[in-house]
Amino acid sequence: MKKKRILKMTGLLLATILIAGASSGCQNAAGKAVSGGVSVTVHEAAHSLFFAPLYVAIEEGYFAEEGIDLILTAGNGAAQTMDAVLSGAANIGFLSSEASLYTYIDGTEDAAVNFAQLTQRAGDFLVSRRPIAGAVSDPVKGKAADAGSSFGSFTWDMLAGRQVLGGRAGEMPQVVLEFILKKNGLDPLADLTITQDHEFGSTAAAFASGQGDFTIELEPQATLLEQQGAGYVVASLGEESGYVPYTAFCARNSYITMHPDIIQGFTTAVQRGLDYVHAHSPEEIAETVGSQFPELEQETLTLIISRYYEQGTWKEDLIFSQASFTLLQNLLEEAGTLPQRVPYEELVTTEFAEAATAGPLA
Repeated sequence: MKKKRILKMTGLLLATILIAGASSGCQNAAGKAVSGGVSVTVHEAAHSLFFAPLYVAIEEGYFAEEGIDLILTAGNGAAQTMDAVLSGAANIGFLSSEASLYTYIDGTEDAAVNFAQLTQRAGDFLVSRRPIAGAVSDPVKGKAADAGSSFGSFTWDMLAGRQVLGGRAGEMPQVVLEFILKKNGLDPLADLTITQDHEFGSTAAAFASGQGDFTIELEPQATLLEQQGAGYVVASLGEESGYVPYTAFCARNSYITMHPDIIQGFTTAVQRGLDYVHAHSPEEIAETVGSQFPELEQETLTLIISRYYEQGTWKEDLIFSQASFTLLQNLLEEAGTLPQRVPYEELVTTEFAEAATAGPLA
């Protein structure tokens, strides 16, 4: 397994040092106190049950056991999260990995290096304004007749001539959607209308207000639209697209160089969260992470986690392989958003994930 060669620290890192070194009492996203250790700020592109292993690691105290006071902040898409990482406002970013390629190509000197890949499928679902015959979910109660199975009689050619609320150009939700459309014989530009002018996270509200025939949503937004009677989940982009290196944790090259012990402790904690979700049922996972989503009932949490669980969303380990990185670049290149290829060794390190995988299971 190839490993990224981390560059030596430069003199432009004081902001990162101050953030990493500040130690104070803090709270997680659910407001629970976290005690002891060094303060580490993590900026996630969205707060979604798609990232359940991270929340398990928080709620089970794995970060605290690694000497980390975790400050979790939720953003509004990959671009905002990458900005937080590069500016030093966050020590670690959790987002779709295409952002690290774009900023590297743009000439960022202190590149954002991916050190742990968490998800291996897209986490988005296609929501229809009207029911599709044979759909597996109850739009009122949000109950899945067979969570993780095919979504009734929906076929992708049903999008022809329709308006879909999509993602931003070049970001993974939109890239994966276009890949699926082409796979099913549809031209994303000619055969349907994809609206891309909504801010990240605002499409569910726009859809509920009457815009579009379909929308692409992460959870819990997809299920909440069902429960509001505003839409029907008819397809999983994760099932349809197959294996995709969707989200990973990254940090500035300089931060990793200065704080390898923090990166290792962080990665070990996340791996323990990953081990937990593979060893427990959706019901148990839902109970563990419930305080991260106080607005959701236990039944809804279980439904959502079951959808992610059954489609094999989460990796067994956190190693971001070269094959995965190549696949990511293939997808971006096919979407026409990658002007040049980036060497794997420049933007990926596997040493921390390899060490975490070798450790004891949770």
